[in-house]
Amino acid sequence: MNRIKISEITGPLMLVEGVSGVSYDELVEIKLKSGDTRLGKVLEISADKALVQVFEGTEGLDIKTVSLAFKGRSLELSVSPDMTGRIFSGLGHPLDGAPELIPTKRLDVNGLPINPYARDYPNDFIQTGISTIDGLNTLSRGQKLPIFSASGLPHSRLAAQIAHQAKVRGKEESFAVVFGAMGITYEEAEFFISGFRRTGAIENSVLYINLASDPAIERIATPRLALTAAEYLAFEEGMHVLVILTDMTNYCESLREVSAARREVPGRRGYPGYLYTDLATLYERAGRIKDQPGSITLIPILTMPDDDKTHPIPDLTGYITEGQIILSRELERKGIYPPIDPLPSLSRLRDKAIGEGRTRDDHASIANQLFASYSRGREVRELVVILGEAALSETDRKYLEFAGAFESDFIGQSENEARTIEETLDLSWRLLRILPREELKRIKSELIEKYENKS
Repeated sequence: MNRIKISEITGPLMLVEGVSGVSYDELVEIKLKSGDTRLGKVLEISADKALVQVFEGTEGLDIKTVSLAFKGRSLELSVSPDMTGRIFSGLGHPLDGAPELIPTKRLDVNGLPINPYARDYPNDFIQTGISTIDGLNTLSRGQKLPIFSASGLPHSRLAAQIAHQAKVRGKEESFAVVFGAMGITYEEAEFFISGFRRTGAIENSVLYINLASDPAIERIATPRLALTAAEYLAFEEGMHVLVILTDMTNYCESLREVSAARREVPGRRGYPGYLYTDLATLYERAGRIKDQPGSITLIPILTMPDDDKTHPIPDLTGYITEGQIILSRELERKGIYPPIDPLPSLSRLRDKAIGEGRTRDDHASIANQLFASYSRGREVRELVVILGEAALSETDRKYLEFAGAFESDFIGQSENEARTIEETLDLSWRLLRILPREELKRIKSELIEKYENKS
């Protein structure tokens, strides 16, 4: 029988020789001479050799004194109804000073794919309290709707606000938030945790926090733990779960680090060729299952390197998900929060989640009119730069006024302001009064008569 030994350590990886009966993705327990233990998983097997990825990093490991134990199972997460209200590390260890969770069961963090035939269509409205999302790019229960941000933009504040305010309207059903943070600073972690506690949202939330000072390799496990917790709460406890993952760019950087350590042939911009597949294994865990009460709605947040929407991370994310919310530097410079640009943003499932019986009968028409009017207002603004305001017609001046009011009053709102969908739609009518009535070409006359003077 061969003796198991470590022959090489490269970055977060260990090459182990003398193994037998080991399987792909198997959990490995690594015991140091000091008595401390670390966890890893098998990435590759060849004859009697196995390549092991160490979650807590390989710093301080001594090839001669480390002992290994292959556990015969994948990485698992302890789950229980008592997990809500708790804060865990990126590997599931308590960070809130409370004792370890007493699990009702342990689940494989890789989850199980949902049978496409068993999926139910995402068509229930989720109210985030943010007008630009609820009114124009509506979030549906079971949808995957990413937020595309950039360095320096307030995506952390927006993520926290959505987590505090989001709810399923009109239904007496349990709602929970699972928050997974990857590679964030200590200050950001304190911001999220204190915000959850201040608003009371922590009572219905589960937080998984991976700090920038934690090993980068741990970030690969963090979103899987968060989604496993969400699957348990949704499909075994019957809850509606909103999962917020930030920042997916840090996750993808960790994938690239492991890929480079494995000496794999790089794909676009050095990212592994399987980046699309890997992201899909995460994003596709969101959804609804027919005849089951629970659901998972996913909002992944990513910072676009160099503000580039064609970068592999946002590009591939856009292919897998059902739209995107895009933050704008231009709006941020104007002091508008949240700086969501509605024109390039998109929710492909909006029309399935709005209308009579879900929001209000004027919602779709109002949204279409706001898009068209704001787009025209931006065009007029560009025209002013070239020709000057004196060259504008009276109607153009109205559109210019509308664009300014729309940005300051509709897009802009307080960080602690949770608008109902009725408040958002009533605000829309008040803004549209700036325009001549004949310009409201996207709204039926009976809806104008019904709502124009009631807002």
